[in-house]
Amino acid sequence: MTTHINLLPHREERRKRARQHFFVLGGATAVLGALIVGAVYTYYGNLIDSQNQRNQFMKNENAKLDKEIAEIQKLKDEINALLARKRVIEELQGDRAQTVHLLDQLVRQMPEGVYLNSVVQKGRSVNLVGYAQSNARVSTLMRNIESSPWIQNPVLVEVQATSVEKRRVSQFNLNFSLKQPAQDSAKAAAKGPAKPAAAKKG
Repeated sequence: MTTHINLLPHREERRKRARQHFFVLGGATAVLGALIVGAVYTYYGNLIDSQNQRNQFMKNENAKLDKEIAEIQKLKDEINALLARKRVIEELQGDRAQTVHLLDQLVRQMPEGVYLNSVVQKGRSVNLVGYAQSNARVSTLMRNIESSPWIQNPVLVEVQATSVEKRRVSQFNLNFSLKQPAQDSAKAAAKGPAKPAAAKKG
């Protein structure tokens, strides 16, 4: 007697279990993959947000620095303007003092028999046009200019004989220059004479 066993239900059950296992494993893998992707996305999103915050912070700090640099440049411009005004004032004061010294020296150094017709100053250069009783008086004037502490370098442009009120005179054209104030010498004089060096002991 032969026994017949039907294995079809058992095989179908095994396939069913295999499919279920596959679906469960696939679902778990999908969930795990989604969790991993979500974690990576969150991680890199946090990194990007953090970097964006740092970038925004740098932009804000750069804007502050730009504003401070602009303020510093403005202060520098104001300082330069004040220094320029100071230099102009000092130059005006120096020119005024030079004019005073020039007029004083013209009075002091002008010999008798010399009369000025015009005095023209351009910077440190001065031009004199006048009349002298003789050429010798013009030479005396040039020597006086050479010995003056405030004016120097007399140069005779021309001298020619002419007559003024029926008198024979010499008309001269003379240039000279103002001396640069000896500030270093004044400072040295203000400090007083240098102390003699102590003698070395034998």
